[in-house]
Amino acid sequence: MKVLLASQAIAGHFNPMTGIGVRLKDEGHDVGWYTGRTLAGRLDELGIPHYPFDRAIEHTGDNLNELYPQRAKLKGPMAIRFDGERIFASNVTNFFEDIRDVHQRFPFDAVVMDSSMFVQRLVAVVLGKPVVSFVAIGNMESDPLVPPLFFGFSPARTPAHKILHAGARLVSDQLVTKPARTSYARQLQGYGLVTPKGTPITDETYRWSHAIIQTGTASLDFPRRNINPKVHYVGALLPHRPGAATDPTTAAADPAADTRQPTAAPGTYRRTVVVTQGTVDNRDPAKLMIPTIEALKDTDSLIVVATGGANTEDLRRRYPQPNVVVEDYVDFARVFPFTDVFVTNGGFGGVLLSLSHGVPLVTAGLNEGKSDVNARVAYAGVGVNLKTETPSAAAVRAAVETMLGDPAWRERAQAMRGQFEAEDSVGAAVEVIKAAVAG
Repeated sequence: MKVLLASQAIAGHFNPMTGIGVRLKDEGHDVGWYTGRTLAGRLDELGIPHYPFDRAIEHTGDNLNELYPQRAKLKGPMAIRFDGERIFASNVTNFFEDIRDVHQRFPFDAVVMDSSMFVQRLVAVVLGKPVVSFVAIGNMESDPLVPPLFFGFSPARTPAHKILHAGARLVSDQLVTKPARTSYARQLQGYGLVTPKGTPITDETYRWSHAIIQTGTASLDFPRRNINPKVHYVGALLPHRPGAATDPTTAAADPAADTRQPTAAPGTYRRTVVVTQGTVDNRDPAKLMIPTIEALKDTDSLIVVATGGANTEDLRRRYPQPNVVVEDYVDFARVFPFTDVFVTNGGFGGVLLSLSHGVPLVTAGLNEGKSDVNARVAYAGVGVNLKTETPSAAAVRAAVETMLGDPAWRERAQAMRGQFEAEDSVGAAVEVIKAAVAG
């Protein structure tokens, strides 16, 4: 069959899909990929034909604040409101018209689509093609038992919590997500399609896809009253790395990562703590990297810092201690087997990789949906959520000590690891695609 993969040019959306593309190609299917021009080299390495954005604005993890200078000043709900409308919803028509043009050159049988592109309905209805959505973050489908998105809430346990959630949901509907929803509905009207009032734009992925490849496990989601049979949890889908096994415990977290391991021998320290702010929100190391180093630099801990390519030399000069190792990129798959705690801002890919090795977490992040990821980590009992983007060194140290002082944290993380190990994630995703096309 001919399969078009389509994704944002954002690393966290593109990278986890690469294993699917390579597996389909290796099985003899004809595969093409629609995404931004910045990923042309990566697709060439994978041997997958590239169909670049034409009309669509190319958003990456590096250019968002350059494209939209006003975005850097926004925080919390207003940042989410801006991203929803300008980065995601505004591109819907552009994405669809590009994909329609691609179909003239590459008459695909189905589209495997990054869920955040929001053109599932147009491809399914206007083009009449099966759509399988790939969700790189936690399950975003609304449900009476699931807290409103973007507030970092856990499920309501008391009447007071239920009232709070109802108020937050109203604020979200009328303020945070309304511009994106309005833009989306207006664009679909241009194709004669009507969107019911009040429908969350995030639900469109789940309504109009023939199947959904959902990263993570059901145990890392909140309890749900309504179970969508189209949603298939497949575990940790990690970037394809040539020559690497498909087992998630042996795959690299980042295709650009070098293979260097910490120069300090882990056996010489009582514990190992890994910290990262990811590759998007890593410009200011004072948010999480510096507090973590300050918290643990004078302890019997090996501190491995993955900067994502920002401020590496500055941090090395500032912290010359032998137990502080600072690298642009760290091959987490090689480091996590001897890691005791992972300190992160809550990128979902990193969280899944950590749990696939049974490593508990300390999380500190709010924006780009990280507050909801971190709430799930805390609810599952596999990590401490500091509920801030800028924790103090004392708060980080207390959280790490709490985790190391109670073996139950690691036991729960190890139990979740067993769920990841039982799944050939890439194989499971490919089977979802085949079943959707056959159906």
